Amino acid sequence: MSIKEEYTGKELLLSALRHEEVPAVPWVPYAGVHAGLLRNYTAVEMLQDADKLFDSLIAVNEIYDPDGQPIVFDLQIEAEILGCDLRWADNLPPTVMTHPLQGTANVPDHVFSETDGRFPLVLDVTRRMKQAVGDHTALYGLITGPLTLASHLQGTEVYTFMVRKPERVHPLVSYCTEVALKIAGFYLDAGVDVLGVVDPVISQISPKHFNAFFGEPYRRIFDFIRERGAFSSFFVCGDATKNIKVMCETGPDSIAVDENVSMHSAKEVTDRYNITLGGNIPLSTEMLMGTQQSNMKWVVDFLDSIDHHNLILAPGCDMPYDTPIENTVAVLQAVRDIDSSRKMIANYEAPEIDTSSVEVPDYANLGKPLIEVFTLDSDTCAACTYMLSSAKTAAADLPGKVDLVEYKFTTPENVARVHRMGVKNLPSIYLNGELKYSSIIPDHEEFVAEIKKLI
Repeated sequence: MSIKEEYTGKELLLSALRHEEVPAVPWVPYAGVHAGLLRNYTAVEMLQDADKLFDSLIAVNEIYDPDGQPIVFDLQIEAEILGCDLRWADNLPPTVMTHPLQGTANVPDHVFSETDGRFPLVLDVTRRMKQAVGDHTALYGLITGPLTLASHLQGTEVYTFMVRKPERVHPLVSYCTEVALKIAGFYLDAGVDVLGVVDPVISQISPKHFNAFFGEPYRRIFDFIRERGAFSSFFVCGDATKNIKVMCETGPDSIAVDENVSMHSAKEVTDRYNITLGGNIPLSTEMLMGTQQSNMKWVVDFLDSIDHHNLILAPGCDMPYDTPIENTVAVLQAVRDIDSSRKMIANYEAPEIDTSSVEVPDYANLGKPLIEVFTLDSDTCAACTYMLSSAKTAAADLPGKVDLVEYKFTTPENVARVHRMGVKNLPSIYLNGELKYSSIIPDHEEFVAEIKKLI
C-alpha cells in the first residue's frame, strides 16, 4: 500500500505540524502567481478575478499533487486597502509603490472588514477551494506580517526609527498586529488549516530589535491561531539565520525559510523548540533556470542529507511565474518516490557556472562611488525591495555623486556575477566592490556617511 493510500496529503502535512512521526516528507508548492501560468492567465487576471484564481488553484492541485497549498501569495492586499498605490505586472505579484505614512507619525485607527479591497474575492475562493479539495489538501491562508506591513505603510523610515525613534515604531507595529489578527479571523472562518504569517523583512533586523518590537506581537498572533484550532507558519525571506532562535521563541508551529538559510543549521535550532521547518528549494537557480534532472537531484540530495522529522519540502518562497511546469513535476516525483528518482539522476552532474564573461568594474579607479545591490528580485521579494529602496534613498541624498545598479538573481548573467563576486547572501549591498550590508537594511544616516567617505 502506498503512502498516499494510507494518508491523504492533508493528513500527512497536519501530522508533521503536530510534530508526529510521518512516513514521508510533506510537499507544499508555494504557487502564487505561477498558478496563473498553469491556465494561461496573467498575474493581473488571476489576482483580480475569483473564477480565474479558483481555476488556477485547481490546476495546482491537479498537476502538483500538493499536501498543502496557499490560496494567494500576495503581500500587498492589506497595503492596497490602507492606501498604498500598487504597480501591477503580468508575470509578477503587485508591488507597493507609495507609503502613505512616510514622513508622519500618524497611525491608522481603522482595522478593515472582510468586505474591503480584494478580501471578498480571496475569501470566496478560499471557501470554494475548501469544498473542492479541502478533504485531501491542507489550505494555507497567508497574512502580511507586522514588519512588512509597517514597511509598506511607512517605507524604510521604520528601520531608522527602530534605532533613533523607537517611540514611533511601537504604535505602528501594534496597529499592524491588530490587522494581522483580524485577517487571521477572516481566513479561519473561511476554513483554512494553516495560517502563514509572511514577514520577509524580519531577516533584515537584528534579534535585539526583533525582541524589542515584534516578539510579543508574534506571540499574540500565534496564540490566537492556536486557540482557534489551526496551525501557524512563520515565513521569512533572506538570511534569517540570526533570527531563527527568536522566531522560535514566539511559538509558531512551523517556520519557512528560503535558500539564504542553511536548512541543516536552522533545523538544529527549530528541533530544540520542536518546531517544524519548511523550505527551501532554490527559486532561481533550480526551479526557474534549472532542469528536471537538476531539480530532482537537489531534492534527492537534500532529503538524503537531513532528518525527516519536523520537515516540510517547499520552494524557498513564492514561485516565479515562469517556473517551468516540468521542473516542479520533477520535484513532485522526487519527493513522492525518492528511490526511483535517486536511480534516475545517478549519473547526473550539474554543469559548472561560467563566470569568465562577467566584467567586474575597476573599483580602484571609479569616477564616483558605486553602490551595487544584489537581490533575489526587488519586484517580488519584499526584503529586496526595501534594501534597494534604502540604497536609492541614500543615493538621492547625494545627487550626481554616486552610481547605483541592481543585479537581480533571475538571469544566468547575474547568477554568474553573484558567483564571481562571492556574494554569500541576498539581498546584499556592496560599496565600491566591498560588502557593506548583508541581509540587513542599513540605517540611512550611517549609510550616507559611508558613501561620503569615498567622495
